[in-house]
Amino acid sequence: MTILEGLLWTPRGWQSGRLRFESEIQEVQMQFPGTHLSETQLSGTQLRAAEPLGAPFIVPGFIDVHVHGGGGFDAMDGEDGVRGLARFHARHGTTALLATTITNPWERVLGALERVRAVQGAPQPGEASVLGAHLEGPFVNPLKLGAQPPFTLLPTPQRVAEVLAAGVVRVVTLAPELPGAVEAARQFARAGVRVSLGHTIATAEEAVAVTEAVLTEGGEVGGTHLFNAMSGLSGREPGVIGALLSRPATFAELILDGHHVHPTSFLSAHAAKPERMLLVTDAMRAAGMPDGDYDLGGQTATVRAGQARLAGGSLAGSLLTMDQALRGAVKAGLSLHRSVALASAHPARYLGLSDRGGLSAGQRADLVVLNGELKVVQVYVKGRAVL
Repeated sequence: MTILEGLLWTPRGWQSGRLRFESEIQEVQMQFPGTHLSETQLSGTQLRAAEPLGAPFIVPGFIDVHVHGGGGFDAMDGEDGVRGLARFHARHGTTALLATTITNPWERVLGALERVRAVQGAPQPGEASVLGAHLEGPFVNPLKLGAQPPFTLLPTPQRVAEVLAAGVVRVVTLAPELPGAVEAARQFARAGVRVSLGHTIATAEEAVAVTEAVLTEGGEVGGTHLFNAMSGLSGREPGVIGALLSRPATFAELILDGHHVHPTSFLSAHAAKPERMLLVTDAMRAAGMPDGDYDLGGQTATVRAGQARLAGGSLAGSLLTMDQALRGAVKAGLSLHRSVALASAHPARYLGLSDRGGLSAGQRADLVVLNGELKVVQVYVKGRAVL
């Protein structure tokens, strides 16, 4: 039995208290039941002052629904690559993740899904839980590749069936304007796969058509790295961004690394979607590694000054970890309490996970302990210490 004491994250705010846990949380004891510290007490500049009130901060483990790699590893490398990235990100507070593929020749993509399934079925100590895969590509628009290699395919019923047969895909990135996208979206939704709009030049109307098709099937709709590689928002052309922000039922992931999205854009999106915004890393293998050249789906990405870019100048994923994303949200002006929700509770809700994303008795003991500077000092995955 392990015991942690500090400021506990709850849906309503922070409470000083104690957690007792093994693989699951056994007991939550509040020092002052019913009393919560307000949002303003724990927003950006006041974090240090909050330490005497009971820091460290004990929060639900982070859940990254979009991560390609890190620590020199990549999800396309096979089982060793998936395990390597899961170990790397666990040390930064990520206790669960979706290993994310990249557009490649079809057989290689299917092979990568098989390797993700192998890791998912045989977790090892020190790894973040691999919940499944995020299939990013090949069902994207060749005119909005971003850092995706040029191996795009149309989402035919047969290809969708092959993806579903792998039994591991939890999220799929789909460009709504592609021929067959609406039916593919229905097919994915019926199988419980979240459909995330991305790498797209779709009009708002095309985005809404796919969104409504998924919602009609009882599925969930998201947006892949909101603002990046998608049609923009203007007064007369709402684009995919406008379609996502205008629909209360949709989720949206966002890369908050200081390069992909301006802090004001982040705050604007959060204001429109406060309960359904997700922080993600979109990290590639060079996260946590020194400057240099790295492989990204068969392409060379050069890392300099905290950015990864292809030869043509496109951002090549990020070098982000979830603890850095959390600190970025606080730096942008969001309270720590809200920022934690974007890293844990909201992605859990997006994936339909009731066993994590909070600090309640009976939930998995996926926990992160932060100091007053919001640095990760302890991580537990199913009650086992990673850090």
